[in-house]
Amino acid sequence: MNLRIGHGYDIHRIVSGRPLVLGGVRFETDYGLEGHSDADCLTHAICDALLGAAALPDIGHFFPNTDLAYKNIDSQILLQRVTAELASRGWRIVNIDASLIAEKPKFYPRLAEMKAALAHSTGLDLLQIGLKATTNEGIDQIGQGLAIAAHAVALIQKA
Repeated sequence: MNLRIGHGYDIHRIVSGRPLVLGGVRFETDYGLEGHSDADCLTHAICDALLGAAALPDIGHFFPNTDLAYKNIDSQILLQRVTAELASRGWRIVNIDASLIAEKPKFYPRLAEMKAALAHSTGLDLLQIGLKATTNEGIDQIGQGLAIAAHAVALIQKA
């Protein structure tokens, strides 16, 4: 098969005392996401979509939360490593499409920055990355402002 599609999903609980980083962009808030790395759920979902497209194990296999080497690591570094892992196996990324799901903060003003950071980490053109944000309309933990989630799909091609 020359083309493969993968899907990724990630969710992290909102906590105080941590920076909020999404898509490689830091938001000025008094809260962040709980996690071992920088807890960038958007980038984690993208990593899982890419790994899944290549039929590889998930992000936790490559960067386990039991390994102190990944404590507070910038998830853009993880995305760069995932991109390199795919390339080493003969895959190139065709495109990525992702959605952030959160009640707060408002992401629209920073979507271009996030796309630029993701493009830099993957070597993609901005036109190869789709990025959207939505709310959960007050439903469940996300809708109550207690968590942020992301879905991503990726298309890869044999080089």
